Amino acid sequence: MSGIQVSGLLSNSAFDWKSVVDQLVAVSGTPIKKLNTDKEGNTAQASALAELGTKLTDLQDAVQSMRAKSVFDARTVASDLANTTWKSSSVTGAAIGSYTFDVTQLATQAEWRGGADIGAGLAATDDVSGLTIANLPTATAVTAGTFTVAGQQVTVALTDSLQDVFDAIASATGGGVTAAYDHLADQITLTAGSGELVLGAGNDTSNFLSALKLANDGSGTATSAATVGVVKTTAALVDSGLRSAITAVDGTGAGSFAINGVTIDYNLNTDTLNSVLNRINESGAKVTAVYDSTLDRVVLRNKSTGDVGINLKEGAGGLLDALGLSSTVGGALVHGKNARFAVNGANVLTSTSNTLDSSAHGIAGLSVTVNSETKQTLQVESDAAVMQEGIQNFIEKFNSVQDFIEEITKISVTGANVTTAVLSKNREIQSWASRLRSMAFDAVSGLSGDINRLEHIGIDFDGTTNHLLIKDAGKMATTLGDKPDEVGALFLDADAGLVGQFFDYMTTVTSSGRSQQDLLGQANQHLDEQIATLQSRLDAERETLTNAFIRMLDSQSLAQTQSTYLTNSFFKNNSN
Repeated sequence: MSGIQVSGLLSNSAFDWKSVVDQLVAVSGTPIKKLNTDKEGNTAQASALAELGTKLTDLQDAVQSMRAKSVFDARTVASDLANTTWKSSSVTGAAIGSYTFDVTQLATQAEWRGGADIGAGLAATDDVSGLTIANLPTATAVTAGTFTVAGQQVTVALTDSLQDVFDAIASATGGGVTAAYDHLADQITLTAGSGELVLGAGNDTSNFLSALKLANDGSGTATSAATVGVVKTTAALVDSGLRSAITAVDGTGAGSFAINGVTIDYNLNTDTLNSVLNRINESGAKVTAVYDSTLDRVVLRNKSTGDVGINLKEGAGGLLDALGLSSTVGGALVHGKNARFAVNGANVLTSTSNTLDSSAHGIAGLSVTVNSETKQTLQVESDAAVMQEGIQNFIEKFNSVQDFIEEITKISVTGANVTTAVLSKNREIQSWASRLRSMAFDAVSGLSGDINRLEHIGIDFDGTTNHLLIKDAGKMATTLGDKPDEVGALFLDADAGLVGQFFDYMTTVTSSGRSQQDLLGQANQHLDEQIATLQSRLDAERETLTNAFIRMLDSQSLAQTQSTYLTNSFFKNNSN
């Protein structure tokens, strides 16, 4: 029935019974409005408490970060030498002080240098008519083009033999310059018939002269500065042109050797010199293996510095012999050097590494990597910037909490009007702000130094609001630089430090705030239940009133019909 629309049934009546029903129901619904107002108030309070909880947590995080990041133990290291290339660092808590490092020797890597000329040379005889330029086993491949001898251009093609080039030199110079190869020395010699022999020109396009190590020496001849034949590093070892045969292998060509106790396997038929060197470099031997094409030799270099050895092991006739690395064929250790230095003029110390840490110099927390033999003074200081950043973050979060509590609890009076904030009646929250101010203002007991309150490091309230601020920046900078340990104790003392006090109090008040939010939520649940009950009653009341007026309408309509019938009957009888 509550959904029936009946206003049109009384269109001929001046009585608006529907408005009467609305007014009667509205009067009965007054308690619901009060309950909804209470609910809105609870919701607003809960929202304010939630936002306050976030700000309190931010403050708690700010103080905790000072403890977690050890900001008062942060250190910086600076050298007295401008643009120093030394790299210095210090861990938190490093000893503050001035340290003069006098480095007289840098640490270097030990090397095991193989014998030179491990390649077999260009040819087994002086006849080079069968050597094609494109296939010469030289350190640098010869390029096609022209080069100059005694002022005459000589053209070389990659398809030429080395003898063809010798002949071209003689032809270009009219027989004035001859060229020959000495297989015993593995060198080429150019000889002029008379006068000084001048090689090369600015417009040469072939590197023939440099590839064969030929250069002017002010005389009538030019001989290769060193042997010209080298190992073919990309060919299988069996075809690489090694001067010595490798015999310490099995029938498949497989063999092995050891460097610093690490076994390196190889196979003559499948491995190249490059692949063996790469295998050494990637192994746990901790050495770097390189091929020096200029001297045609292999060099092993320790990856770490210092005077430490390199140990090789393989039977006679193995790859180490062929590479000239075995001591029996010319391989030898070139000792590395230990770094030598003194600190603050004391005794000379040594280190296998150029990174001088506390194990080398005894200064806790300080590490310096040196790369020059110089004297530098390193100043280890507290990192005032990191400390001030942590303190400033604490101040900002503290002020944010104070501002928000004031905003949600203030009472404003303008003339006769009084305006209250959402939590102005919550005395407990007002006490939180007061307690936080006391904690920030009061002295910290039990500290041994002269600093036991924020005022001693230049922090105080601004005098007009509840804000903390750095009132004396100079005092703070001096204190953080000179007494970082005392400032650290003010905040981090295990028994009474500000960080512990604030952290514990934040834990308490945030828990209380959550409890208040829970109570407000429970209160709103009860209000919802009451509102639902009252609304049900109102719906029933509206239906009852509506039914009553409809019955009245029905009765009125029936009475009207009967009246009309009687009137018509009366007039009809009288007319007869």
